[in-house]
Amino acid sequence: MVPTGMTVDIVRMGMTEDPHAAALDSLRRPTAPTNATLVAIRQDFTGAFSGRALLIFPESSSLELVRVVVGTQLPLEDIVNLEDEALAETGNIILNSWVATIANLLKSGLKMSLPTVVRGDSSQMFKSDESQSLVLFLHIKFEISTKEIRGYVALLMDIPSVEELRSLIADFIANATKVNRS
Repeated sequence: MVPTGMTVDIVRMGMTEDPHAAALDSLRRPTAPTNATLVAIRQDFTGAFSGRALLIFPESSSLELVRVVVGTQLPLEDIVNLEDEALAETGNIILNSWVATIANLLKSGLKMSLPTVVRGDSSQMFKSDESQSLVLFLHIKFEISTKEIRGYVALLMDIPSVEELRSLIADFIANATKVNRS
């Protein structure tokens, strides 16, 4: 088994037109061009609140992640051929467990779509319906074996979904503090 860990360093929320470029630009290496390619695993979710979840990495980190997942014994050509499938499955596991944990804590069911791999610059990562105008960024660091891979989990939601999420979080906090006072 490969030792793994995940930490969340930064949480941000804002409009998709504004903070996403600066936030995602921080994923790139200092010497990378500003239009460097990013890779995302995208899944839509529906339920009490709805939106789109994205697991986003610089393209160079995504290949490292695939190499760790499929093993180093495969030739690079085979790894490249398996890259999208391995990324989709890895993203599916991470995004589903992340969204399911939120849903379980908030006692709310959510359904997830199948994962899709998307490549492009930061502006292409957030192409969606106009209604999904708010984004919640979680800057994450994965530690897999001896590799450290940085990326983002982003949740895109419309305003009614964000309001419902806030309401569910407020209920969760109220219930948690009520139990602690008893």
